[in-house]
Amino acid sequence: MRYLKPTGADAGFNKIVALLTSAGVSVMGSRVLAVKGRKSGLWRTVPVNLLTVDGVRYLVAPRGETEWVRNIRVSGGGELRLGRTREPMKVTELADGEKPTIIRAYLKRWAWEVGRFFDGLTSEATDEQIIAVAPGFPVFRVG
Repeated sequence: MRYLKPTGADAGFNKIVALLTSAGVSVMGSRVLAVKGRKSGLWRTVPVNLLTVDGVRYLVAPRGETEWVRNIRVSGGGELRLGRTREPMKVTELADGEKPTIIRAYLKRWAWEVGRFFDGLTSEATDEQIIAVAPGFPVFRVG
């Protein structure tokens, strides 16, 4: 299981993005993801980058098996929030073989922010290179 804990600088950046997104300002597609905790049942929130590829929306977990990933696997969905807008949604996790196009698009858009979590992988990586590391990067189709 791959998990990268946020550093102090990352936590600060996440708080700023979460505040802006909660106020209704999307930072390059950001949303606040709200998912019920798998143990507590309480809503947990985290800022995420919502990616759209060919009209389909995706959530990628660049830090790996985070709490939101564990929670959304159990709940099967949650809410995407932007300001006062609450969008209920369901998710389907992608198999590793389905991830290359999505991870590549994610890196193309947000490498400046999350590229360091991908251990040198870039948007120019081959499908084989992405599939080799895909188990460490959960991807969910939002529907």
